[in-house]
Amino acid sequence: MIIAVDGPAASGKGTIARALARHYGLPHLDTGLLYRAVGISVMRAGGDPANPAHATAECGFSEALLVDPALKSEAAGRAASLVSSHPEVRAALIRRQQDFADQPGGAVLDGRDIGTVIAPHAHAKLFVTASAEVRAERRHRELAGMGLDTRLTAVLQDIRARDERDSSRSAAPLRQADDADLLDTSQMDIETAVQRAIALVEARIRTA
Repeated sequence: MIIAVDGPAASGKGTIARALARHYGLPHLDTGLLYRAVGISVMRAGGDPANPAHATAECGFSEALLVDPALKSEAAGRAASLVSSHPEVRAALIRRQQDFADQPGGAVLDGRDIGTVIAPHAHAKLFVTASAEVRAERRHRELAGMGLDTRLTAVLQDIRARDERDSSRSAAPLRQADDADLLDTSQMDIETAVQRAIALVEARIRTA
């Protein structure tokens, strides 16, 4: 079984995807980490994430980079949003993601184009979202918990900028797949959101 979980930054899609993977005993891939790894690699090489050539040159990063704590930083998130807009980068990483999705037994993947590009044949698709204000508050609390001094207004501005880049890019823009179930977590705690996600997946399995 393949489960695709898409949505904008800080919507809770990663937490929900991990919970679904545990529930169904499936491997999980946060595809955003791949783009964060490219972004971090570009910056460490002294390049510009907005430059397609610089970004494409760093797509062969080591697997070890995927566990680097730096990938969770705001800088990595901004760089990921920039490098992911390049068609060349998306093309370089697509096979890696599709191989993960199509492994025996299936998998859970979360990102921004799983249900539309990476695994349009997924058995269940969720589009997880929340208002920009709620997502900014969540991200601000997360950063504060990491000991980082950030302003809520700056986080909200960054969230909105990333939404615009992700939705307007020419290569695999962020959008809800036609056959994806919408899950708005704005008024939900994580336990409620996870239970709703499981219910949506179960409903898809029953009607498959």
